[in-house]
Amino acid sequence: MKKITVLVSLFALLSMSLLSCVSPYDPAVQILQGHIKKIYVKPVINSTGQFGLETFTNVVMNEVLMDGHLSLVNDEAEADGVLTVAIRNYVLQPLFYDENNVPKQYKLWIISSASLIDKENDVILWIEPSLEGVRIYRDIKREESDVAMDNDTSEDDVRNIVLEKMARNIVRRAIKGFESVTSVSEKKVPAE
Repeated sequence: MKKITVLVSLFALLSMSLLSCVSPYDPAVQILQGHIKKIYVKPVINSTGQFGLETFTNVVMNEVLMDGHLSLVNDEAEADGVLTVAIRNYVLQPLFYDENNVPKQYKLWIISSASLIDKENDVILWIEPSLEGVRIYRDIKREESDVAMDNDTSEDDVRNIVLEKMARNIVRRAIKGFESVTSVSEKKVPAE
């Protein structure tokens, strides 16, 4: 009985000590200032040679609307904050080949960077220099002779899935305020 009492006491002390620890990177803590109510999403910069990635702007804007924390505006002059996104790399890599050296499975890997700027105070509130989206798939449009399986898809479908997940991640991180590079008060917005 005495051992049980000691174990319960130790468990209670451990629980209380863990509850008192607060992480500075708590995702529930918002760094958005009260004056940031409207956000402008700049057109996405496509630094790759891949055609059509500029439509990622619409995907990010839809995610801002679905999130509901901020109002989306169509003019940067009306905004309190500006979200910028650049797609830096687009890599489609064959992973497995058949006996005729024809690719059977691919990996799509997209790397972007994003930042949220507080226009009033002229500071970067959040920056993510390297955000990745990866998906491995079989492309049925490239395989005419094979029977389609449930997880088969096309490069376009996979690209849309990866971009939607990346947009959700960008908006969530920007609004929650995960800071990955510098402190909010130290980083000024560079002059254009």
